[in-house]
Amino acid sequence: MAKGLALARSFYLSGHRVIGADFEDRGSPCPGRYSRSLSVFYSLPKTDSDESTETYVHRLIEITKTENADIWVSCSGVANAIQDARAKESIEQHTSCMCIQFGVETTSVLHNKGSFMEECKDRGLPVPETHEVKSKHDILRVLSVSKISTPERRFILKPIGLDDINRGNMTLLPLPLEEDTKLYISRLPISASNPWILQQFIPGREEYCTHSLVVRGEVKCFVACPSAELLMHYKPLPSNSPLWQAMYAFTVEFVQRSPNPEDMTGHLSFDFMASEGTASYCGTEKNIYAIECNPRAHTAVVLFAQRGPEMEAMVDAYITTVERRQEGLKKSFAEGKGSQTGTQRLIVPPANTKPRYWIGHDLVSLFIHPMMLWCFGHISFSRVLSDTLEFSHHLRMWKEGTFEVWDPFPALFLYHVYWPIVILSAWWNEKHWSRVNVSTTKMFTC
Repeated sequence: MAKGLALARSFYLSGHRVIGADFEDRGSPCPGRYSRSLSVFYSLPKTDSDESTETYVHRLIEITKTENADIWVSCSGVANAIQDARAKESIEQHTSCMCIQFGVETTSVLHNKGSFMEECKDRGLPVPETHEVKSKHDILRVLSVSKISTPERRFILKPIGLDDINRGNMTLLPLPLEEDTKLYISRLPISASNPWILQQFIPGREEYCTHSLVVRGEVKCFVACPSAELLMHYKPLPSNSPLWQAMYAFTVEFVQRSPNPEDMTGHLSFDFMASEGTASYCGTEKNIYAIECNPRAHTAVVLFAQRGPEMEAMVDAYITTVERRQEGLKKSFAEGKGSQTGTQRLIVPPANTKPRYWIGHDLVSLFIHPMMLWCFGHISFSRVLSDTLEFSHHLRMWKEGTFEVWDPFPALFLYHVYWPIVILSAWWNEKHWSRVNVSTTKMFTC
């Protein structure tokens, strides 16, 4: 994925030897394997069962020993978070390699939407009203109570597990008619074995995401940017903005209020909603609410992938996991590359960071698709012109998220080989899909 490639390149440009490893589907090799930043690439077995997970963990240990790796930087996908947590514990038990990955207990709690909400409540941090529901009766009971206590409040139903079909459903409950609400709920696959969460809807619809590196309870690197349900444009918020400061403060407080913060080393990413309000958290003019936690690297890390002192400082922050064990930090990190925040030096993307986009996505969403809709009379030409100008602006002023002049092959393979193979394979096997995320190489089935 783009996040793993960005980190691999950053380590390589900072003078380190980088070993790549990833899952590969039959007939569609991983685009990142062709990067100049990698000394060697290993294909990993997929983790679709307990037995295959054990094989996956043993394979990682084998690679770690063969390559004499000092650090394993986990770049989990959403479906592999717990398996990578198990791998972290085994790797550190059987080798001297240090892992940028939370353990099983922490990952399990943060990965689950319901238990994450409870963790935030226990730590006194702001979250929307959230209920884990296991039946139609549970939902109707919560809506009934809310109708009396806070009649203006609306809710959204969200699946806890992986569900490509329903994950983007933003239907507000309750519906105007009670019968319609009951009918809508009855069509959803909610059960005791497949619980969902019923979460308060935050007016304003301003969504933000963050990415941070935590090393032994210290937030070393942090970036925040506006988000969306399918995020394909990354534009960093300035570190002096109240929203940035509120989200950073939330992240620091979450780590510091953990039972054992010194044991927390890994990537920590939060999704937030912001709403207008007279009250505030950390002085911001808007209320922020954490709605989800991703205990893994976020694609927003690509905003660090720009040659300069900030990128080197980010890599040095990773290296502290090994160097502190070996009694000594890198001088460059001790002197502090980044911005001063509190008692530690926080590393943020450079002020001149260009926003990131993926040309394969924008070519379709901002040019081909609008042109097709206009040809069939569904939108006006002014809308087509507006989208085309936005596409042109991205081409001229933004940076492509995967392509690098010095390392062009991953992007060329991604667009000209990987995605054509995946899409043609889906068509051949009659696999229905609704959209793709170019940056994470994920196809959403339907």
